[in-house]
Amino acid sequence: MLINGSFIDSEELIAGERDVIDVLNPYNQEKIGHIFCATRDEVVQAVENAHEVFQHTMKKMPAHRRSQILRNTADLLELRKEAFAELLTLEAGKPIVEARGEVARAIQVLHFAAEGAKNLHGEQIVLDNAIGGEQQFGFSKRVPLGVVAAITPFNFPLNMALHKIAPAIAAGNTIVIKPAEKTPFSTVALYKLFLEAGLPSGALNIIQGPGQNLVEPLVTHPLVKKVTFTGSGAVGWKIHEMAKGKKVTLELGSNAPNIIFDDANIDNAVSSILMGGFTFAGQACVSAQRIFVHESVYDEFLNKLTEKVAALRIGDPKEESTQLGPMITEEAAKKAELWIQEAVEAGAVIRTGGTRNGTFLEPTILENVNLEMKVVCQEVFAPIIAIVPFETEEEVISYANDSRYGLQAGVFTNNINLAMRVAESLETGGVWINEASVKRYDHIPYGGVKESGIGKEGIHYAIEEMTDLKFIGMKILSRINGQ
Repeated sequence: MLINGSFIDSEELIAGERDVIDVLNPYNQEKIGHIFCATRDEVVQAVENAHEVFQHTMKKMPAHRRSQILRNTADLLELRKEAFAELLTLEAGKPIVEARGEVARAIQVLHFAAEGAKNLHGEQIVLDNAIGGEQQFGFSKRVPLGVVAAITPFNFPLNMALHKIAPAIAAGNTIVIKPAEKTPFSTVALYKLFLEAGLPSGALNIIQGPGQNLVEPLVTHPLVKKVTFTGSGAVGWKIHEMAKGKKVTLELGSNAPNIIFDDANIDNAVSSILMGGFTFAGQACVSAQRIFVHESVYDEFLNKLTEKVAALRIGDPKEESTQLGPMITEEAAKKAELWIQEAVEAGAVIRTGGTRNGTFLEPTILENVNLEMKVVCQEVFAPIIAIVPFETEEEVISYANDSRYGLQAGVFTNNINLAMRVAESLETGGVWINEASVKRYDHIPYGGVKESGIGKEGIHYAIEEMTDLKFIGMKILSRINGQ
């Protein structure tokens, strides 16, 4: 049984009268543990402690020391990677093969951040470009902000936490993090690695509990200088309103378009969409959801994809052969099932899948959809993809951009000119060519436009957003009395 509370200055808060939240295994709904919830006053305490540690320790810590802590943490995670993968499978229902992939990425994130800590730099600024700037010298440097408030989702509980913690440490900040209450234990395990690696007490504090109680006092606290949130748009934009006057990064939802043109390598497109639409049961904000296929290759693509989707192995996420596990809760699976039913009632056709059993939803392909159906125009966050035929380049760009979201997209073609035209035309933060929209490496700039968010993640870019650019100028005095 896993039991954790919040952590402030290395002290675990489990005593006293506290609300308790049970944590369930998504696969079988068995209780795997529980968390003791923090109070609003303890949120304030966590921020104030983090601020003190920033002022007295982290802002003075040299870059090589911050880098070494991150490398030490990476080394410890490497030694315990299988235990972390098993924990992700237990609390998130992630197939063990995918869980290992998340841990491998997390190790890489730590190494990227360790390098980033040593590569914080500004630039020399030539001041005599301006009249009056003669005999003056100027330069800029990046300085840490202070306390970073981080709020993370259930779907990548280890890697998403590190995308906020690691750049914050690299930049010299302190962090107060609130993990998703459905997947809290991997963040606690990571926290303990950081302490073992040499991170000072209070440089990273954890607040456990429901967002409706804890987010507001966290993001509105005057000592919090930066808020970074990954999750739903409804919550994210409320946080943006609450965090007035602070730096904010929001990584929100999407319904990613993927376009297969008539000259595409169909086998590559099929394998990419198979991975892009059904990895972690489609519970990713860049999951391939809207698949636009040129009418001349529509049947070939759909037939090949349907065969592979129908053959996906569904089952216990602890089994090595499992390719698709449960959704995070039965409520989430029921919502996805309802959207399928609504689409069918409006004329959509289930090509394969569509059946729910508890937290499991069969991987589903829908065709004969229209652009107003929820499975097309909203974020489905489930193992469901919708296939839409198109005729012309102009038509499909219009379809793809007809969305309030804009995170990432995929374009499949062997025509470089077509690929670049479409990439330039798509209203998204990122475009992959001959890869599905779900593709992400942890050092690339990652973030959306429209209602998909603001700011960028990716270690180098996150470090920049977690620092201020400070200018220092100097007048070079003439020699006086030979001095």
